[in-house]
Amino acid sequence: MERRHSGLSGDLVAAESSNLALSEPTGATGQPGENLSIKLYFAYTSPFTYLAIGPAYELENSHRVKLRFVPYGVNIRQVYGGEVDARDERNRRKLRYLYLDARRLAAERGLIIRPPKKIFSARFAFYGGICAEDQGLFRPYADRVFERFWKRELEVEDPAALAAILSEIGARTGKFKSYIADEAVEAKPRLKACFAEAEDDHVFGVPTFVVENELFWGYDRINWVKRKLDGLGLRRAAHS
Repeated sequence: MERRHSGLSGDLVAAESSNLALSEPTGATGQPGENLSIKLYFAYTSPFTYLAIGPAYELENSHRVKLRFVPYGVNIRQVYGGEVDARDERNRRKLRYLYLDARRLAAERGLIIRPPKKIFSARFAFYGGICAEDQGLFRPYADRVFERFWKRELEVEDPAALAAILSEIGARTGKFKSYIADEAVEAKPRLKACFAEAEDDHVFGVPTFVVENELFWGYDRINWVKRKLDGLGLRRAAHS
């Protein structure tokens, strides 16, 4: 999360691709009315990504853009001094304050953020997101994972719990189960491809928006994203 904006993602986990970077990146087409593809690097285990996801969706309503969700993992142990019970007092104070900010912001939106009691890996949740996106169901999947994880109602490392969410939204679970059974065949390569994409984009934290190769890191940078899009002439007439 480095400062309050980068999020508190779990283990150093690879990234997935789809709208989640399943399609090739596209930029401005130069054709009137066509959408610009912008990226949002995210992690389910980042509270500030959770705060950013709704306003990010709204960008597609206010501007002629198409979001591509690209998972990204931050090595929290490295950034914040190891396991929760091994951190020094400075890192403890910093994290307590970051979560205080996150909870204040969440309360303004009617959301609940309960700080986790350990560092979680979101790898399996990323696999579920890939499978949901493949079936055109990424958003209902992501919305449920975010909300339930931050309410402490979801064991994000439990494949059965994630498969249940896929079933709940009407997605097939066979591919997800095959990913869990043998990650090396397809799941990890897809994630690693997005990690390489993040490296190329110089991403270092979440949430990060990338608009025409310009980075905007943090929930509180969304207004700058809008200004960038306005400058490109992409605001929809109904929102002008």
